[in-house]
Amino acid sequence: MSSLPENARSPIPVGHFVELSQSYRLHVHEVGQASAEKPTLVFLHGSGPGASGYSNFHLNFPFFAEHGFHVLVPDYIGYGLSDKPEDIQYTSGFHVEVLRELLQKKNVSRAVLVGNSLGGAIAFQYALTYPDQVHKLVVMGPGGVEDHTLWAAQMTGLRCMGPFIQQRKTDRESFRELLHHIVASPQTITDAVIDSRLPVWLEQPLAVYATMKVDVFAERLADLSMPVLCLWGQKDNFLPVRHAMIVADLVKDVRVVISSRSGHWFMLEEPDYFNQEVLTFLG
Repeated sequence: MSSLPENARSPIPVGHFVELSQSYRLHVHEVGQASAEKPTLVFLHGSGPGASGYSNFHLNFPFFAEHGFHVLVPDYIGYGLSDKPEDIQYTSGFHVEVLRELLQKKNVSRAVLVGNSLGGAIAFQYALTYPDQVHKLVVMGPGGVEDHTLWAAQMTGLRCMGPFIQQRKTDRESFRELLHHIVASPQTITDAVIDSRLPVWLEQPLAVYATMKVDVFAERLADLSMPVLCLWGQKDNFLPVRHAMIVADLVKDVRVVISSRSGHWFMLEEPDYFNQEVLTFLG
């Protein structure tokens, strides 16, 4: 299975590794310890080339750690510094079960899942599958709201990402161009952002994307019993902002925030606003 060489300079800070039952190593950043006083916050990153928990949430999770929360920031199998096998199906259901094992190993019985894009879909699926373990949900531009055949062809970001992955582009400028589609302002994509993601992309097997399958939850969102905070960037080029209204219509207890200042990375484009909004939601 592919992973960054031991002697390679890591593109992101190294946390620690959790050995899973299938002999995979899951890379995790962790601050604090689980307690009965506060739920554990679990940050679930998106699926773009080179993604990791740290690159998605480095402007967020330290804030919540400073406010006394136990924080887990995993890299999914296939991403970040975690193992990258070529012979598995990278479905949302697979990622849900890996997350369940991680929470069991960390003795987490009550969690707030904070998920962007694919991470939002995983958060929804986990909460629908194991509702007793989820205290609240925070999702930013989540996947899984509506069948992709109804909207994917309209999204300029996806139209750019498809050929980028299929042609296995590895040059820095093509990578920068792809990331520009993710955000509202090109200034968000600094050299540091590229440096944290491009080396990971170079190590990812195509199976990560070729076998990706995200369950669709539109008809089940009404079954969510926990409070949900949904944030969406008006300039999202990957998942249509109209899905925020579907979430608002179906989820029993939901607050929806739409910002004209953000694209697909709400938590990175407006980190201070995001952090305070989530902190208020946590109550």
